[in-house]
Amino acid sequence: MTATTRTAERTPAVLVLEDGRTFRGQAYGARGETVGEAVFSTGMTGYQETLTDPSYHRQLVVMTAPHIGNTGVNDEDPESRRIWVAGYVVRDPARRHSNWRARRSLEDELTAQGVVGISGVDTRALTRHLRERGAMRAGIFSGAEAAADEAALLARVRSAPQMAGADLAPEVATTEPYVVPAIGEKRFTVAAVDLGIKGMTPHRMAQRGIEVHVLPATATLEDVYAVAPDGVFFSNGPGDPATADHAVALMRGVLERSTPLFGICFGNQILGRALGFGTFKLKYGHRGINQPVKDLTTGKVEVTAHNHGFAVDAPLDRVSDTPYGRVEVSHVCLNDDVVEGLRLLDRPAFSVQYHPEAAAGPHDAAYLFDRFTSLMNTVLMEGQRA
Repeated sequence: MTATTRTAERTPAVLVLEDGRTFRGQAYGARGETVGEAVFSTGMTGYQETLTDPSYHRQLVVMTAPHIGNTGVNDEDPESRRIWVAGYVVRDPARRHSNWRARRSLEDELTAQGVVGISGVDTRALTRHLRERGAMRAGIFSGAEAAADEAALLARVRSAPQMAGADLAPEVATTEPYVVPAIGEKRFTVAAVDLGIKGMTPHRMAQRGIEVHVLPATATLEDVYAVAPDGVFFSNGPGDPATADHAVALMRGVLERSTPLFGICFGNQILGRALGFGTFKLKYGHRGINQPVKDLTTGKVEVTAHNHGFAVDAPLDRVSDTPYGRVEVSHVCLNDDVVEGLRLLDRPAFSVQYHPEAAAGPHDAAYLFDRFTSLMNTVLMEGQRA
């Protein structure tokens, strides 16, 4: 990515999709060029959490909500150390922000972090195009780059790597372990494998008396058990789960020891692979904070926060036998019947495809952290009785 400081006047920009369709608008954020996979997010709020979600690494995010930036940027809501989106596409950016927590404008933040964006785009037409044709590579070009020959710009887009086959978790994960202490009395210790973890996730566990040891994506089984965990957590993250052989092997080691295990998003896909299921790329994925999911164990429907372009290929209509015992699909998306959760029946392990930390998003899925806590407590009590 290359970028220059934005100027006072609005400069032209163009979005070029790999199938040749283009959208012209105005530069928003840093000037220059950027390429990545174009995807859309249906959240009406929470743009700051979206921008700083590591799962969006190497993606150009199209916001379907038309008005973006009205609450500015604060220093409390980032979900990681930086903005991870490769580019940002909006229709009507706010002319000025207005919120008591705001410290600066969204455009100033995008510029400061070198994020190339485009505004004035018909995001409804763009979203319909991506729904019909599927997520695809794209590029944003602004300033002098926007005036280049469209055939040359298209060639740059088509030369960019695809998301299928991309091993991205090690690029966004922490390089050094760190600890998030329990809030109040410590009840449990959890080893959290960082595949692109959001800051609110260990905080939600800490609120339940869990001391969370966040480990790099490259952590070994010895690293995990060096913290004497009562449970192991596998986080969300970017990229193609078919490339995550190390994480799959690590999870199998945890399953073999029957340690309570909880995975979300990328962690759900890793559990699927560890159990022997395949994964596949969705046409345009689930991204936003308004995705309806049914918990098949309770029959309840919850509105959930999502950010994934891949899914687990597991049967919805039956219990499956795996090397680690029986497993069933525990949650399903009501929009398209995509697997949204797995539950082992013979070992203490489960996962969901979405983001129960709700940053941003509804709190319907907060019970999953309580379910993890209960699972650890049950295993602990059984061990004491034994």
